[in-house]
Amino acid sequence: MPKAADRRAKIATFNVNGVNGRLSVLLRWLGEAEPDVVSLQELKCQDERFPAREIENAGYGAIWHGQKSWNGVAILARGREPILTRRGLPGDPDDTHSRYIEAAVDGVLIGCLYVPNGNPVPGPKFDYKLRWVRRFEAYASDLLAFRIPVVLAGDFNVIPTDLDVYKPERWRGDALFRPEVKEAFRTLTGRGWIDALRRLHPDERIYTFWDYFRNAWSRDAGLRIDHLLISPPVADRLIAAAVDRHVRGWAKASDHAPVWIELTR
Repeated sequence: MPKAADRRAKIATFNVNGVNGRLSVLLRWLGEAEPDVVSLQELKCQDERFPAREIENAGYGAIWHGQKSWNGVAILARGREPILTRRGLPGDPDDTHSRYIEAAVDGVLIGCLYVPNGNPVPGPKFDYKLRWVRRFEAYASDLLAFRIPVVLAGDFNVIPTDLDVYKPERWRGDALFRPEVKEAFRTLTGRGWIDALRRLHPDERIYTFWDYFRNAWSRDAGLRIDHLLISPPVADRLIAAAVDRHVRGWAKASDHAPVWIELTR
C-alpha cells in the first residue's frame, strides 16, 4: 500500500532573491521540504549561469528564463523534467523582462510569475506594472476557460487586503497596495481563481515577505505578496497550504519565505 504522503503533491513558490548567491539556502530548503514542484522568482542571472547541475544533483529537473542582474523565473520538478509550455507573458512582443514561465508537471499546468514591483508611484515603473497586470489578467482568463488544473504561483507584488500587511496605514501609497493593484487581484479571484492560502486560512494574519531594513523580520513586520492562485479543478484537491516562514530566519536568507500547497493526486 502506498503511504498517504505518496498520494499528495506539494507545489511551492519561492522568491529566492538571487539563485546563485542563495543557492545553499535553496538546496537546504529543497532537502528539508521536498516539494514536488517549485516556482522560483528573482533568479538575477543569465540563462547560462543558472545552477542547473546543482539543482539536478538535488533531484530536480528545471526550466528557466533568466535575465542579467534582474528578474528571472524558473520551475523545478522533483524526479522529472517540467514540460515547457510558455516562456514569457503574451501581449507585448517588446517586453523583454523575464517574468513568466509555464510548464506542465504531472497533469497540472504551472505558471510561474514575477509581477513588477511598480515603485515609485506615480511614474513609468508603476505604469509598466499596470500594463503587465492587464496582460496577465487577459492570459489568466484564457487559462481559466480551458477548465484544466492550473496553478499560478509566484511573487505577485500585491498586498490583497489589510489583513496581509502589518501596518496598512503605512502602505497606502505604495505600488504593492495601490487600489488599482488590489482591484486587479480581486478581478482574478472574481473570475474564478482561488487564493489557496486564504481558502484554508481565511482570517489568519500570514506573511511571506519581511524587508531587510528596520528589523522587519525580528519585529514580524511582514507582508503577504507571494501567492498561489488555483483553478477550480485544483481547488477540489486542495488539502493544505502554509508558509515555511522559518526559512526567512536562516543565514543569507532571501527576504521572502517559501509558500506551498498540498493537493491530493
